[in-house]
Amino acid sequence: MNEQSGVSMNAAVDDPDWWRGAVIYQIYPRSFQDSNDDGIGDLLGIAQRLPHVASLGVDAIWISPFFKSPMKDFGYDVADYCDVDPMFGTLADFDILISTAHRLGLKVMIDLVFSHTSDEHQWFKESRSSKDNPRSNWYVWADAKPDGTPPNNWLSMFGGSSWAWDTTRCQYYLHNFLNEQPDLNFHEPQVQEALLKVADFWLARGVNGFRLDVINFFVHDQELRDNPALAPEERNPIIAPAVNPYTWQNHLYDKNRPENLDFLRKLRTLLNKYNGAAVGEIGDDQRGLEILGEYTSGGDKVHMSYAFELLSSKPPTPQYVRETMESLFEKAPEGWACWAFSNHDVPRHVSRWELTDQAARLFTTFMMCLRGSACLYQGEELGLPEADVPFEDLQDPYGIRLWPAFKGRDGCRTPMVWEASNQNGGFTSGQPWLPVFHDHLHRNASAQEQDPAAILHHYRRAIAFRHAYPALSKGLLTELGSENTILHFKREHEGQTVFCAFNLSGDPEVMDMPDGNWRQIGIELGSGFSAPDGKLHLGPWQPALALQAG
Repeated sequence: MNEQSGVSMNAAVDDPDWWRGAVIYQIYPRSFQDSNDDGIGDLLGIAQRLPHVASLGVDAIWISPFFKSPMKDFGYDVADYCDVDPMFGTLADFDILISTAHRLGLKVMIDLVFSHTSDEHQWFKESRSSKDNPRSNWYVWADAKPDGTPPNNWLSMFGGSSWAWDTTRCQYYLHNFLNEQPDLNFHEPQVQEALLKVADFWLARGVNGFRLDVINFFVHDQELRDNPALAPEERNPIIAPAVNPYTWQNHLYDKNRPENLDFLRKLRTLLNKYNGAAVGEIGDDQRGLEILGEYTSGGDKVHMSYAFELLSSKPPTPQYVRETMESLFEKAPEGWACWAFSNHDVPRHVSRWELTDQAARLFTTFMMCLRGSACLYQGEELGLPEADVPFEDLQDPYGIRLWPAFKGRDGCRTPMVWEASNQNGGFTSGQPWLPVFHDHLHRNASAQEQDPAAILHHYRRAIAFRHAYPALSKGLLTELGSENTILHFKREHEGQTVFCAFNLSGDPEVMDMPDGNWRQIGIELGSGFSAPDGKLHLGPWQPALALQAG
């Protein structure tokens, strides 16, 4: 690494396509590893545990926000984009993390929150001070209607109006999330320039790319037009719980604006200088896959987009998955998805889909065979279920506001369990910021390392299997179909064809075997390949994986 710039000396020869088909491991820093016993995870704690992450065989890590913040939304309310919050450490600690990751062969992606800042950011303090200061137009300000009500009907993801009254300017400001998270005004060129400088700061420090929070929220409609209503049968709650009236609107004007593409092109130009990559989180219930196609097509915007279809509560039946993939091919033929089953915002998929251990293993194998890149969430490799966090221990403002119909996001954010040496699973010797879930302790990483049958080892095998066959990481997905409880498809790349079939049920199932000369692969993943009568016989939750010969 160049010690002055922080840029990898190998940047010029790095594969610019490293992100395509990559497996990315998400780290939620508050809950990964505490290095100073204050009960909160930190950057040095992450560096300490990176050998575990590297041992999985993943290509990159994505670190959720660690920037200076009042922590109203646990780091997604940024007060300084170019500094580390003291609870997580220092910039020097981040440099140690970067060098450790790169030494272990891991790319580093960080979470940039560009749609909004904290209300304690210096930019907002200046903007709200008057209507004619140099940053007066850096946020979205609007006058009240004649009766004093907000400018339009836009709603916040966290409940209520997305407009908050400011008594200094005597105007409303836009916030798509908490009141304390005012939205930046992307129609102001200086805002875009400032954010591109932020991205350049971190790329020059050695990061390999970004996960871009709520990328489709960046730009708003300048005319502030009302969103139209959705009929009850048209509502499709994926990113917001059904109890939130946010799902009752068709969000045509508060997000998803076409002007967003111009900023994404500027960001891509910057990323290209560093061989960096970006994955954009698209938060939309109605047009998610269509926007994915818009944002990742043409090679001049973001490289991949985070798809929510497999993060929803809908059971991943063969029919639902097939329809999702068909919709993706139709709406985003040039697009590149980044699939995830779990993350820091949704209940862990083992609980959400009520998976047995055998079923969880199958879905791991399934993810590693999908076209697109893949995100794993910390603890997923241990098979952790959703934690039960009592109301009195809740920290998430979203859950506190909508309790008990929606319990918030704390259940997936509880600390990692590394060992059984103390009641906190080796995460901290102090009082953890969220309680360690008792049912997680016996699934700790140290114990699973010693158990050849543990799901941890299955994750390693599945990731290695993906890397062993270029068709799985970079190839096309063809001949997609579903037969009863079996989902099947082929992956093809430069003459290599892999056949994949998955019995997504607890009962045996049979399907016709495709024509061709097939050699069984993936035996270490439980692949079953028995077709003496031209029929493929699969046991409960069993995959069939085969390579076409000749």
